[in-house]
Amino acid sequence: MEQAFRDIITATGEDLSREGLVKTPERAARAFAALTKGYGQDVAEVVNGAIFETDNDEMIIVRNIEMYSLCEHHLLPFFGQCHVGYIPKGKIIGLSKVARIVDVFARRLQVQENLTKQIAEAILEFTGALGVGVVMDARHLCMMMRGVEKQNSSMRTSCMLGAFRNCASTRAEFLSLIKD
Repeated sequence: MEQAFRDIITATGEDLSREGLVKTPERAARAFAALTKGYGQDVAEVVNGAIFETDNDEMIIVRNIEMYSLCEHHLLPFFGQCHVGYIPKGKIIGLSKVARIVDVFARRLQVQENLTKQIAEAILEFTGALGVGVVMDARHLCMMMRGVEKQNSSMRTSCMLGAFRNCASTRAEFLSLIKD
């Protein structure tokens, strides 16, 4: 990867011997590896058995989970917040595991639409919940820095599974509770 960054920098017309760029290929390779660390993570290992029995059957919501990812079309960042809700059916997941699941999928080359769905499906798989809802609001540098250059644009996606899809009142409750 370091060589690839050398090639990219050279292709821009820059001089790799310039003081500010001497170690850039190494730093960029480390940064890119960190930004895509989700490929080396397994969701089951991240959850690490943090599934607990419960008799609670009320909606659980984790709001405002910071999310950073890379657009698979331009390799530019997109970032924002993710809100996850679920209705337990005998099992709850450790609070921090919800945020960790978001990170596993976000730290891969992505489109926001798929990322939202992957998070919802993983929460459903590990909890067996009656329903799961995920809403993500993100800003995309591929829209802001290049192309149409719309600085104030954002994208909102949702994935509703089970009771969140099938019951309008459940969906409405979730959507009302994630508002600021």
